[in-house]
Amino acid sequence: MATKIKNDLKEEYQGIKYILTSTMRTKLLLSIYNESKNLDDLRIELEKPSATILHGLKELENLNFVKKVQKYYQLTSNGYLLTTNMIKLIDNWYATNKNEDFWNSHDLTAIPQENLKNIYLLKNAECISSTTSNLSKAYNSYTKLIENVEELKITLPIFSENHLRQIVQLIQEKTLHKLELITHQDILPLIHRNPLFKKWLINNENVKIICIKNPLKTFLTLGDEFMSLTLFFKDGHYDDSQILIDKTHEGLKWGALLYNQTKEWRWNQ
Repeated sequence: MATKIKNDLKEEYQGIKYILTSTMRTKLLLSIYNESKNLDDLRIELEKPSATILHGLKELENLNFVKKVQKYYQLTSNGYLLTTNMIKLIDNWYATNKNEDFWNSHDLTAIPQENLKNIYLLKNAECISSTTSNLSKAYNSYTKLIENVEELKITLPIFSENHLRQIVQLIQEKTLHKLELITHQDILPLIHRNPLFKKWLINNENVKIICIKNPLKTFLTLGDEFMSLTLFFKDGHYDDSQILIDKTHEGLKWGALLYNQTKEWRWNQ
């Protein structure tokens, strides 16, 4: 069974490689992805002679990725699935390259495979880095981000007085109305020992704290209109100098998936 799957994957890879190694084949699939087009449409859009376009279309027809209906070319079901995954691959590549330093510098082992496969959802994310002239740039960006939020969901992997004081301040000012906090079981006693945190976080009906036994390696914050992420270096030290922020629907979707999967760890321990 494993051999069959391996062979199927190898065959699939060869098919994708065949498409991506040709600019024309790739452009043709992307061009008719959302709508059928005739030869004149393709010639104008791609700015190529008819002979070149027809040659590419014939290759795609032979692979059962494209079919001709009357005078219009459209994707077959196989072609649509291939192009969808091709677009996802391109977006994933773009998203990782856009914030290459952030992803390459940090430990990604705590991020589930499903999230890593869907990095393309973060293609509009912005990485903010502290500098030698502004060591608090990343942290200040975070505090600015949450200052007017009514509800927050946070996975807190470290005991950070600065972050917790900022959250308590928002609760005291009645800006933050609801907080759900996932943290490691070793951090909860530290919160208990601080009278301020105990009063406003532990003994607060609007705050829900969820403890897990598994080590946390993601500092994720979710609001209604944003998600932010900070991670650990590969050597195990927490990095507060870089923060990834995304305010798009796609970014929020990615963050919500990561948060819910972290939350599920509680029940699988």
